[in-house]
Amino acid sequence: MTAYSLLDLVPVVQGGSVGQALANAAELARHAEQLGFTRYWVAEHHGMAGIASAATSVVIGHIAAATHSMRVGAGGIMLPNHAPLVIAEQFGTLDALFPGRIDLGLGRAPGSDQRVAQAIRRTLDSDANAFPRDVLELQSYFADDGKTGIRATPGAGAKVDLWILGSSTYGAQLAAMLGLPYAFASHFAPDALDQAVEIYRRDFRPSAVLDKPHMMAGFNIFAADSDAEGELLASSQQQAFVALRTGNPRQLPPPVAGYRESLGAQGSAILDHVLQCSAVGGPAKVAREIAAFVARTGVDELMIASAIYDHEARKRSLAITAEVMAELKVAA
Repeated sequence: MTAYSLLDLVPVVQGGSVGQALANAAELARHAEQLGFTRYWVAEHHGMAGIASAATSVVIGHIAAATHSMRVGAGGIMLPNHAPLVIAEQFGTLDALFPGRIDLGLGRAPGSDQRVAQAIRRTLDSDANAFPRDVLELQSYFADDGKTGIRATPGAGAKVDLWILGSSTYGAQLAAMLGLPYAFASHFAPDALDQAVEIYRRDFRPSAVLDKPHMMAGFNIFAADSDAEGELLASSQQQAFVALRTGNPRQLPPPVAGYRESLGAQGSAILDHVLQCSAVGGPAKVAREIAAFVARTGVDELMIASAIYDHEARKRSLAITAEVMAELKVAA
């Protein structure tokens, strides 16, 4: 049966603070662990007023310290922003502190605009082979195989689970070639999902860490006790997405009734397309939409995205999601 996990961008709500966002993340992680979520990932984004997970490895330590058994990690670290040795040291440290619980998802996007990306790394490598080369270098540090001539301390011998992330077929090809698990960002970039699933499964080569393909897909869930309430909760994420797409990223705003309709046909069509991998509504509707997505893709795991303004409503959404997943497991 399909596993379920949570992606948290640690949203800073309108009128809130980074401190409160981080406190909410720790409480939400404890809640997700009690509900049976497999893993809890945070993502690297920079220069965005509504996202508090820029220092991703630090936030992962905060979440791991607040939980006991659930896997915690990055979904993901944007490797072009960092020297692989630094990431090996950071995640080697996390593995030493929380052994057997740390995931490291790797992406090749900057997680920011070019101006911010340049401020982070100073120089950007435009070589198309830079990302796979960096992944191999990072693997070498963890394996402590001597290929780089440098020993990562911490990092050498760390048991960190590596994932390849992507929103195109490129990541699927790389993950298949390296025999690594693959996560597709269909929660905001759904267009190449079906093709990526096919390529990854078709071309997968067994490796020392994985003997068969393991595919995860991002999926938005805004669950509530009624369809109308679910639609209202989803309007915060819709507003934030429109603001981002129009070059005005902002803190997560409170929900607005009728927001989608207020955009008109064109704006609503944009959201329908970009957020098509979503389940919004009461338990029955959410169950149908999850089941349809899993049947279509056959993914091994759902990575659930759920940016909801009200913290208690977000916790309730996760509880309904866990109940639905349990029911679907019984039905299967």
